[in-house]
Amino acid sequence: MMNIYGLQTNVILAPYTTYKIGGPADYFFIATNKKDLINVVKEARKNKLNYFILGTGANILVSDKGFRGLVIKNEARNITFDNHLAIAESGVTVHDLIKTTSDKGLSGLEHFAGIPSTVGGAIWQNLHFLSPDRSSTVFIENIIDNVEILDEENNIFKVNKDFFNFGYDYSVLHDRNLLVTEVTFSLIPKEKDLIHKRIDDNLKWRNEKQPSLEKFPSCGSVFKKIEGVGAGRLIEKVGLKGYKIGGAEVSEKHANFLVNTGNATAKDVCDLIKLIQEKVFTETRHKLQTEIGFIGEF
Repeated sequence: MMNIYGLQTNVILAPYTTYKIGGPADYFFIATNKKDLINVVKEARKNKLNYFILGTGANILVSDKGFRGLVIKNEARNITFDNHLAIAESGVTVHDLIKTTSDKGLSGLEHFAGIPSTVGGAIWQNLHFLSPDRSSTVFIENIIDNVEILDEENNIFKVNKDFFNFGYDYSVLHDRNLLVTEVTFSLIPKEKDLIHKRIDDNLKWRNEKQPSLEKFPSCGSVFKKIEGVGAGRLIEKVGLKGYKIGGAEVSEKHANFLVNTGNATAKDVCDLIKLIQEKVFTETRHKLQTEIGFIGEF
């Protein structure tokens, strides 16, 4: 097996996810800087070991059986600045990046306030949020200057945003075995008071519309947006708001959030997903597709 200092075995993943669900990983490693992150990925590849990069643990459901292979918790969190450019390692949380940039009077990231994601995760899914006037969607791709990646052949180089072929909840990372190591964001100088007001407004809006992660663990929205018809509205329309299977429940606050009421298993969540898809299709003819990652053995 890999000779890596700090490698742990048989680690339960539930505490490392926003869902608080998930069985054990065979191997577990916390990368606290970019160098360690790159080295452990190279080592896993050399040993032909299945691996998964874990950020904040949002937007995923980890199997009750856990993960066969290596889970790498990305805590590479260094941030540097070059004028209006913010250079962040991929394990930096969006929360910390917003705080650091807003305190410097740099605007562009405040639209993503309250989203539990790392910088790497933000690139993976082209992080997005409704614009301040709620009429359009703001995407993280709009403020990317360049991204440093480790490719499949272990070469490190920088690419521009076009490389990622961004779409809604999509980037080329879904289809290629690439590692984002660092992202440079191009931001705009702005009065700190205005930036902080936008952060507060977005957090207020989010808290009004979505269940609290602290009280009701979830992975965020479960189903993809259907243009013109919200997935949550469809679930509500067929009478499933508040419906429960085991410890998993359709949120009373927002029906596209399936929350863990305390003892939910991944099986409970999957059973609830299936029931919702069947009922929504039977009654509305709309096919709901999941937008979350299913990690491990299902």
